[in-house]
Amino acid sequence: MINQALLESPAEPTATLGTETPRRSLALIILSGLWLIVYFAALFAPPLLDDADATHATAARHMALTGDLVTLRVDGIRYLEKAPLPYWLVALSFRLFGFNTFAAHLPQAIGVLLLSLLGYRWAERAFNPRTAFYTGLATLTSAGVFLFTRYFIPEVLLALFLSTALYCLLRSLDQNQGKSAAEKHVVILSEAKNPRILPEAAHIFPRTLSRATHAYIMWTALALAVLTKGLVALVFFFGAAIIYLALTGDYKKWRALKPLTGTLLFLIIAAPWHILAGLRNTGGMNGHGFFWFYFVNEHFLRFLGKRYPMDYNKLPSYLYWSLHLVWLFPWSLFCGVLFRQATAAFTRFNNANPLANRISYWQPFAVVAVGIFLRDTVHIPYLFTVFVALLVFLVYELHQRQLNSVSDTPLVLAFTFTQRTTLLLSIFATLVLAFFSLSTNQEYYTFPAYLPLLILIAAALTRAEQSFSTDKSARRWITAAHATFIILGIAIALTLTYGLWTSRNIPFVPDIGDLLAHRGVGDYTLSMSALFDLTGPSFAALRLPATLATLAFLIGPTAAWLLRSKHRHLASTTTIALTSAIFLIAAHIAFARFAPMLSSKNLADTIQQLEGSQTISRENQILLYGDQAYGSSIPFYLGREVSLVEGRSTSMLFGSTFPDTPPIFLTSQELLNTWGKGNRKILFVPIEKHDEVDHLLGNTKILVKETSGKALYTDRPLGPIA
Repeated sequence: MINQALLESPAEPTATLGTETPRRSLALIILSGLWLIVYFAALFAPPLLDDADATHATAARHMALTGDLVTLRVDGIRYLEKAPLPYWLVALSFRLFGFNTFAAHLPQAIGVLLLSLLGYRWAERAFNPRTAFYTGLATLTSAGVFLFTRYFIPEVLLALFLSTALYCLLRSLDQNQGKSAAEKHVVILSEAKNPRILPEAAHIFPRTLSRATHAYIMWTALALAVLTKGLVALVFFFGAAIIYLALTGDYKKWRALKPLTGTLLFLIIAAPWHILAGLRNTGGMNGHGFFWFYFVNEHFLRFLGKRYPMDYNKLPSYLYWSLHLVWLFPWSLFCGVLFRQATAAFTRFNNANPLANRISYWQPFAVVAVGIFLRDTVHIPYLFTVFVALLVFLVYELHQRQLNSVSDTPLVLAFTFTQRTTLLLSIFATLVLAFFSLSTNQEYYTFPAYLPLLILIAAALTRAEQSFSTDKSARRWITAAHATFIILGIAIALTLTYGLWTSRNIPFVPDIGDLLAHRGVGDYTLSMSALFDLTGPSFAALRLPATLATLAFLIGPTAAWLLRSKHRHLASTTTIALTSAIFLIAAHIAFARFAPMLSSKNLADTIQQLEGSQTISRENQILLYGDQAYGSSIPFYLGREVSLVEGRSTSMLFGSTFPDTPPIFLTSQELLNTWGKGNRKILFVPIEKHDEVDHLLGNTKILVKETSGKALYTDRPLGPIA
C-alpha cells in the first residue's frame, strides 16, 4: 500500500509535457536575457546606500586597498561580525572595475543568475523541462529575490551555496549515475503503466559527474556557505540532511558522502580564515576577541536575542509568516495549488502508515512540561525549548515506528529523484522558516528557503496545468490564483493612479527627500522600513515608474487569465513572469529616485567639488554626527577615514575597544571645544540629529549643503584658499 501511494506521487513523465515548453538552449537564453534586463541593468544606479550597503562596501574597499583578507575594517575600526567571502568577492570586483556601485553589487547579481540556473538544472533533473523553466522565471521575478539584492548583504550567496550542497547531497546518494533520476522515475512508472514512455525519455540527460565528485562539491559548497554567513549554514544543512537521511534510510549510504576526506576538504577551505582571524584579533572588550564575538555573540546570543549591542529587531509572528507571500510574489499566488497537492500526498502516506496511532494523549503535555522545566532551570527561551522537545519527541516516535516495521524498511519510501527532491526541499524550507521564527530576524534572513519553495511551487503549477482539463480541483485552485492576481492588480493600479492624480499639480523635484514627511528614519531597525516613506507627495517624482507599474498590473493579470482560459498554459505563466519583471523594473526606477534620501553620495560629491575648486583645503576634518550608519556612504566615496561624534555604537562598538583603535571617536563636548579651531571641520548631520546639533553649536555653524533633511555644516566661511 505504501509503495503504490508513493509511486502515485505527483510527478509527470517528461514526455507528457507537450511540445510548447522551450528547448533548454532557448530557455537559458530567455532566462539570461531576463537577468540582463532586470538585474544587470540595475547595477549602475542608485549609488551605494547609507547603513549596511555602504558599510559593507567600505570593508571590502579596505580589503582591496590593503590586501588584508583576514580582518574586516570600517573607518579603521575592526568589523568582526561578518564572514569574509562576500567581501573577498567585492574586493576583487573593486580591483577589476573600480570603487563604484556596479562593482559593489556585481557579485550579488551574478549570484542571482547562478541561483536561477541551479534551480533550472535541479528542477529539470527532478521534474521536467517545464518545471525547470518556471523555476528559473520565478527566481528572477520574485519580489523578495529582487528586493534583497538591492544592497550588499550575503543572503543570495548563502542561498546559492546551500542549495548547491543540497543538490549534490542527493546526487552523491544516487546509486545509478548512468541514468538520470528523472529517467529512473520514468522506468518505475513505465513498468507499471506505460512502457512507451521509456524510449522517449531515455536520452534526457547525458552522463554527468560521478557520485564522489558530487560529494566533494557538496563539502566545498558547504565550506563556502560557512565563509559566507557563518555557522548557521551548518545548522541548516546538517539539520535538513540528518532528518532526510533518517527518514529515507539513506544514512546507510554514508560512505558515498565521503565524510572523512570531505570533512578534511571542508576544513582546508573554511578553517584557515577563522584561525587567522582569531589569532589576529585579541584583546577587545573585557578581554574578548574574535572567537567570543563571532561565535558566541554573533551566533548563539543573536539567536537568543541577547546579542551585544542590542541593535536588531524581530518581526511579529503574523508579519513574519504573512510577508513571505510578498517576498515570493507573484508565485506565492500558487501556494494553494502546492498545499492542495501536498495535502493529498500526505493523506495517501498517512493512510498507508499513520504516525498518530502511536501518540498517547499525555505525551504532548509531557513535551510542554519539559519546555517549562528547561526554561526555569537553564533559562533558555520557552519557545526554543518546546521546539527542541517536540523535535526530540518526533524523532523518538519515528524510531519506535521503524522498530515495529519490517526490517530495513525506511520511515519514508522515496524511490525516485523527484520524491527525494520534494522531501529534502520541504524539510530544508521548513527548518529555515522555523529557525528564524524563533530567533531575532530581519525580513531577508529566510532567503535560503526561497529557491526550495519556488521549485516546489513550480512543480505543483506544472502538474496542475497538465491536469487542468480533467481535474476540477486543480482548475479551481489555478482559477483562484488568477482571480487573486487580477484583484491585486486592479487594487495596485487604482492606488498608483490615485497617487498620480493627487500629485498632478506638484512639480517634479529631483530630491524626493524634500517631499517626504520627516520620520525617524534612523530609528528603523527592519530592512524594509523605508517603504513607509512612500507618501502621497512623493508621487511627483515617481510618475514614470508609477505609470509603468500601473500599465503592467492593468494588462498583465487579465492577459494571463485569458491565455489560461484558452489552455495556453506556458504563455499564461510566462505573462505572469513578465508582469512581475516590468513591475521590478518600475520598482528599480523608483528606488533610484529615492537615492538622495537613501544615500549621502551627493554630499560626498559636494566635499570633493569644494576641494577640487580650492574653495576649501584638502587638509580638513570630516565628521559624522551619530552612528556611522547614518552617513556611511560618505567615507566610502571620499575614500578616507572620518571622525564620529557620539558614534561609538552599534557595529562600531566592539571594534572600538581594541587597543589599536584610531582616534576617530569624539564626544559632543570635544566637538564643541575644537569647533572653529585648527583645520576646517565639515560636519555631516542626519535629520535625526538636527536638534542636538542646533542646541550644541547654535549659530556658529555654516550650512554648506542640505538634501533630504541631511546637512553639511562647516565651522568657518567658504572662500578661496589663501
